[in-house]
Amino acid sequence: MNLTLPRRKPRRPSLTPMIDVVFLLLVFFMLASRFGVDRVLELPLSSAGADWAGPPRLVDISPAGLRLNGAEITGENLPRALMQLVENPSDPIVLRGKGDATLEAVVRVAEQLRAAGFTALVLVE
Repeated sequence: MNLTLPRRKPRRPSLTPMIDVVFLLLVFFMLASRFGVDRVLELPLSSAGADWAGPPRLVDISPAGLRLNGAEITGENLPRALMQLVENPSDPIVLRGKGDATLEAVVRVAEQLRAAGFTALVLVE
């Protein structure tokens, strides 16, 4: 009487569950990632060394408001006041965030000045 079981052939592992997991991970990361290009605000840093001519044009951006060369000014009057200080719109204008100024405020002022035609905005710390 033979009590041993017949030998089974070794089973090959199924790759289907692993393929399913990889596919689900691929779908998850495709849905979770952001496609598209974020908008880039092109502001040269102060180390770029642009040529300077004319009177100072320093715009301080703080939570309390805006200052142009130390004098308080509103956002609506800023482009008009800067036009009096520049010879042409390609003259550099320095933007400086002070205190707890948010990046949003700096970007808002930069976009406002670009919309007014100023092209050479320089960002300093």
